[in-house]
Amino acid sequence: MKEYIESSRRKFLMQLGILTAIPLLGSGKILPAAKIKFGYSTITWGNDIERAIKEIASLGFTGVQLRNPFAAYGSKPEVLKQLLSAANLEVVMLSSGNANINTGNDESEITKHVENAKFIKKLGGKRIQITNSSRPKTGDVKEEDLIRFGKLLTEIGSRTAEFDIETTYHNHMEQLGETPEEVDIILQHADPKYVGFLLDIAHYFQGGGDPAAAVLKYKDRIKMLHLKDVISKEGGNGYQFVELGQGSVDIPAVFKALNTINFKGYAVVELDAVPVKGRTQLASGQISKDYLDTLGYNI
Repeated sequence: MKEYIESSRRKFLMQLGILTAIPLLGSGKILPAAKIKFGYSTITWGNDIERAIKEIASLGFTGVQLRNPFAAYGSKPEVLKQLLSAANLEVVMLSSGNANINTGNDESEITKHVENAKFIKKLGGKRIQITNSSRPKTGDVKEEDLIRFGKLLTEIGSRTAEFDIETTYHNHMEQLGETPEEVDIILQHADPKYVGFLLDIAHYFQGGGDPAAAVLKYKDRIKMLHLKDVISKEGGNGYQFVELGQGSVDIPAVFKALNTINFKGYAVVELDAVPVKGRTQLASGQISKDYLDTLGYNI
């Protein structure tokens, strides 16, 4: 782990040339200006939510994003709430799944997410995250579909707002909203009164965008971020998400942008799966935590 920290620090110092406007502490740390809160997503642990909660808390994170809690706790949210309370973790988001267009039954799609929002409300949560699986397998994405998706998000958001739960759009590879241009059209047609933006910096980067620039562009829409990193696979055949500081995303530049807009919300570390065979979810979490520590955030 010591060797890892040193290599991360060296990599970070190489990036400092573009960050001269940020005040620095000794040993090359960014002086945090934004009052960012840090959470971690349970997605890395799959359905083992209880272990995820305990290990995320042990790393020092204060928030958690839940994924697929319904099988184990759908009929007993009070049990899950007790687990979270014992771990001193705040529920900052529920991954609510896909809201798809052109299904022939928009109402069914809407109802699904309204019910999910009611569930997270019982846990003291405030937001749901929505993705989609509506990207065509072949051919170009139609602008009318992006517009239709933005309007569907608005309808869901207007329903969840009735009981103070915010609907939040998550940009994602291989979905409507893969590229920066697509994200922009979706957000233009999703009413900001009802739909927030969860910026996933690795998905945005992999889709051809500059996540730091997106922070500045959408400063009035961003409610939360996914902090993650990504590498291209050998030969350019696909990509893989990795721990913070291990990939190609310019994470210090993202934090510089967050400082510029004085972001005070949650940044949630998300790692879809452990990228190295034999490494545990906890060990991956430690790597990302250590990287944030090198930036001066001291989780």
